[in-house]
Amino acid sequence: MAKQVQVIEDVTVRFAGDSGDGMQLTGSQFTDTTASLGTDVGTLPDFPAEIRAPAGSLAGVSGFQIHFSSNDIQTPGDSPDVLVAMNPAALKVNLKDLKPNATIIINTNSFDLKNLKLANYDVSPLEDGSLSGFNVVPVELTKLTVTALEGLSLSPKEKDKCKNFFALGLMYWLYNRPIEKTLQWLESKFKKKPEILEANQRALKSGFYYGETTEIFTTRYDVKPAKLPKGVYRNVSGNEAVALGFVAASLRAGIPLFLGSYPITPASEILQELSKYKDFGVVTFQAEDEIAGIASAIGAAFAGSLALTTTSGPGLSLKTEAIGLAVITELPIAIVNVQRGGPSTGLPTKTEQADLLQAMYGRHGEAPVVVMAAKSPVDCFYASVEAAKIAVEFMTPVILLTDGYLAFGSEPMKIPAFDELPKFNFEFRKNPEGFYPYLRNENLVRPWAIPGTPGLEHRIGGLEKKDVYGNISYEPENHEIMINNRKAKIEKVQTVVPDAEVEGDKSGELLILSWGSTYGAIKEGIRKAAAEGYKASHLHLRYIHPFPKNLGDVLKNFKKILIPEMNKGQMATIIRSTFLMDAIQFNKVKGQPFKVAEIENKIYEVLGGKNGK
Repeated sequence: MAKQVQVIEDVTVRFAGDSGDGMQLTGSQFTDTTASLGTDVGTLPDFPAEIRAPAGSLAGVSGFQIHFSSNDIQTPGDSPDVLVAMNPAALKVNLKDLKPNATIIINTNSFDLKNLKLANYDVSPLEDGSLSGFNVVPVELTKLTVTALEGLSLSPKEKDKCKNFFALGLMYWLYNRPIEKTLQWLESKFKKKPEILEANQRALKSGFYYGETTEIFTTRYDVKPAKLPKGVYRNVSGNEAVALGFVAASLRAGIPLFLGSYPITPASEILQELSKYKDFGVVTFQAEDEIAGIASAIGAAFAGSLALTTTSGPGLSLKTEAIGLAVITELPIAIVNVQRGGPSTGLPTKTEQADLLQAMYGRHGEAPVVVMAAKSPVDCFYASVEAAKIAVEFMTPVILLTDGYLAFGSEPMKIPAFDELPKFNFEFRKNPEGFYPYLRNENLVRPWAIPGTPGLEHRIGGLEKKDVYGNISYEPENHEIMINNRKAKIEKVQTVVPDAEVEGDKSGELLILSWGSTYGAIKEGIRKAAAEGYKASHLHLRYIHPFPKNLGDVLKNFKKILIPEMNKGQMATIIRSTFLMDAIQFNKVKGQPFKVAEIENKIYEVLGGKNGK
């Protein structure tokens, strides 16, 4: 039967199954293929913290959400239009998130008594009418996969593992995506395991042709390429973008990149990614702990490298004393904190923005650092370049905040030309004439003198140093001078921070102030509210310490300031204490990013509009 093709603007799909069902791989392949067609894409992986949660349990559900569109999009979508549920637990965990009338493609082979019990179902939802508000598509995914693999000498367990590629092939057919890119990936991945390669390729093709031949589907859908600026694009996650950003910064600065890091979720991928760039002079050191990671970076900075350390919230706590050492020695290091849910081990695979106050103030003594935050997976690249530039130009530690949502999320990135990246304006001190280790330039920046340079012998360390001369000093007056110098130097960074720019009206009733990964949901929420006649302006902050110099004046132009945050009000606290003005808090600490609808409804509430829309 001929199938009609319906063109749609956008769709949100979620793959969900057991943590051993390969949902992250399936989602990543669907994303890469979709992005390669020029469609704009946003993703939201979601997986359990346990290495292997009990199979079939609610705690073990892993999901991957993809929002793809022919328009420019900012988020991975609020609610899925389609759920691919590999087992009862996946259905139960994700059902509450679906849109009314959403399509649910269900692997009916997994709905046996054992799996239903593991998911706390007394009666199968396929039989009790609880799914009547959805378009349920029953597919025997496991059985069809095993049938497609007949003749291969694989174990039943190995054949079962291929069902995610059957599901992927079916979704490729349903949304008019080609399978060739994934076939090529499989060829590369399993070229030394020919039977595994054939099994997965068979499963993928079988799923695709099942969609074509079955009578279950009468329509397939097509999302056309987005009208994005011309250029060469690649799909990147936030962690990949951070790695690429620091490699680009290293090349632009003309100095080698050194990463000293200890693996920690969700930052580990930056270490893994950077280890691939040895040919670009990148040195990666997997340290035995967080303290060794940052200590090695400080040593690399002393020796003239672009020094980087990466971590997440608990790791930033462990690095605290060493950050103070970098402050007092005035050495340039970048510290990337991929924030996750806390406190303590907290929610290691979920997102949060609750490390802001730690980044701002979490050190003993007066130890100011530059604090920045990236707003999107692609912005992780540009924010990383900027963090490196500020670090070396001002001889200071710079903390760059991302979070788990950005780290694992992905979107298409237009690859910039190398000369489009900002220039790095610094030089190593080589002339010994008139040299003192704490002699400062107009920005209060001390010279960067590499050890071993003739005539530039000097000492640095954790003890306070004499102003200009660098000898150890315990003089009260000198200590205050050095404290003031280091503080004033950070304030000088404000001279290179762009002015705060408002999107929308420059004054009015409501300004939404955002930082970090809340950017996309807020931008979309404002757009949707505007379509209903409710006006709100938007100001997003990349530079948090120091703030843009005009921020206070901009805030005064609005009657109400709303600050959505994935914490209990940390930016709101800073805004109140800095500018002595109130802010309306909108806080969420559920390990999940804001939805567009949540922002939209909050705008109505603040402006006295639609209640419960």
